[in-house]
Order: sequence, then structure tokens, then C-alpha cells
Amino acid sequence: MTAKIINLNQARKQRQRTEKESTAAANREKFDRAKGEKQRDKQTSEKSVSHLDAHKLDNKKDD
Repeated sequence: MTAKIINLNQARKQRQRTEKESTAAANREKFDRAKGEKQRDKQTSEKSVSHLDAHKLDNKKDD
């Protein structure tokens, strides 16, 4: 049985392309959002922060 002969440069480049594509897919999933989604998330975040700030207890000591 003979071993399959491969070009190491081509194998290396193919492996790098595959890794780059998987990284790109992860970034698309993480950062690729519509403008409306970003605005909705920002508004929700601001609303929750303001809601929490409105319900904070003051821990000031009266001297």
C-alpha cells in the first residue's frame, strides 16, 4: 500500500482557510445584528438600569 502524497503547503493553507472561516462564522454570529436589535437591546438595558437606580436604598448616616 502506498501512502497518499500531499503537498504540505497546500494542506497548511487549506487548514488556515478553514480556521479563518470558522472564526468568521463565530464573529458573524456574535456581532451581526440589525440596527433595530441593537437599539432595542440598548433601550432595554437603559430601562433596567434606571429602574434599579430608582429603587436603590440610601445608606446615609445622619450625624
